[in-house]
Amino acid sequence: MKTVWKWVYVAGVLVASLAGAFSFHNDILTWVLMIAGVLVGLLYFDSSDLMNFGIRYLVLGMAATSLDKFVAVGPYISGFFQGFFGFVGPVVLAMIVMFFLKKYFGLMQTPPQKK
Repeated sequence: MKTVWKWVYVAGVLVASLAGAFSFHNDILTWVLMIAGVLVGLLYFDSSDLMNFGIRYLVLGMAATSLDKFVAVGPYISGFFQGFFGFVGPVVLAMIVMFFLKKYFGLMQTPPQKK
C-alpha cells in the first residue's frame, strides 16, 4: 500500500508543479491536490522525519520566492516551485498532526503491562 501513496505523492507533485508553472488555476484541482497531500502526509511519510522534511519545506519556500528574478524564465520556474510548495504544505501539516498524535496520545494506546 505504501507504493500507491508514493505514486500519489509523485503525481501530485508533478501536477501541482506544472499547474503552477503554466499559471493554471482550478478550484477542483486545488481541492483534489490538497486532499491528496493530506492523505499522503498521513499514510505515507513517517512523522519521525518531520524536522528534516520541515527544513526542506522551508528551503523550498525560500527558493520559490527568490527565483522570480530571472528575466525570461523566472515566472515559469517560480510558478513551478510555488506549485510544488503549495502541494507539499498539506503534506507537512498532516505530518505535524501525526507527530503530535504519536507523541502525546501514543502512550494511551498501548495496553498496560502485566507484572
